[in-house]
Amino acid sequence: MTPHTHQRVRHTVVFRTLDVLRVEHLTPHMQRIVFGGAELRGFVSAAPDDHVKLFLPNSVGEIVPPVLGPNGPTYPPGREYSPMRDYTPRSHDDALNELTIDFVLHGDGPAATWAVQATPGQRIGAGGPRGSSLVADDFDTYVLVGDETALPAIGRWLEEMPEGTHVEVLLEIPHADDRQALRSRAHVNIHWLERNGTAADQSDLLEQALRALPTPIGDTFYWIASESRRTRNMRQWLSEERGVPKDWMKAKGYWKANADDSDED
Repeated sequence: MTPHTHQRVRHTVVFRTLDVLRVEHLTPHMQRIVFGGAELRGFVSAAPDDHVKLFLPNSVGEIVPPVLGPNGPTYPPGREYSPMRDYTPRSHDDALNELTIDFVLHGDGPAATWAVQATPGQRIGAGGPRGSSLVADDFDTYVLVGDETALPAIGRWLEEMPEGTHVEVLLEIPHADDRQALRSRAHVNIHWLERNGTAADQSDLLEQALRALPTPIGDTFYWIASESRRTRNMRQWLSEERGVPKDWMKAKGYWKANADDSDED
């Protein structure tokens, strides 16, 4: 078995206040927001599945993030703290000083609700990323599996993959009009899986497609992100049925069914 070396990079956690520069409605269930501002300088995101923690305006319109101290993060007393959600940096342009984040528009959670009404000039808080997990770049094939919440990370990963890399992508989306044009220099096969009314936590399109995918020749890395239960089941199947080594896959629950929209991405 060929060894493949992953890397973990730690970053200094910085809390920033960012300005909304532009808003673009990508698809019926995806809103793209481009942020900027002086405090974005020095931002670092080294891996396509990094996460930043966004601090949304509270009920009176204030951004109240925690303050880092010797005992960890604490909140100013007597103030309503900001709702927090984790999101993937879709892209970061240091030269233009812009950070792009794609918001999935589902449910009535605070992040989706804020994203729908966002306009240039508004402000939001952001913290992190606190670290980046860099997957080894010498696998023969990469299999990326996810629902619409994983689309930003998958889209970024495809753009950053070097020419000649072989990638299989299984992407589950609500409807056909939620497809996006994904660019890549790699050799990519994208399998769009449309639920067409089936609830995301009740679907098994990703599971069926993963089982039907022929085992690639050579060493293969699997990356999975979807509803927590579904992610766990796919990871278990790869381990038990296909014998995929633990270090050859990364699986993460991006959200939880019946969790009051608290794990948006």
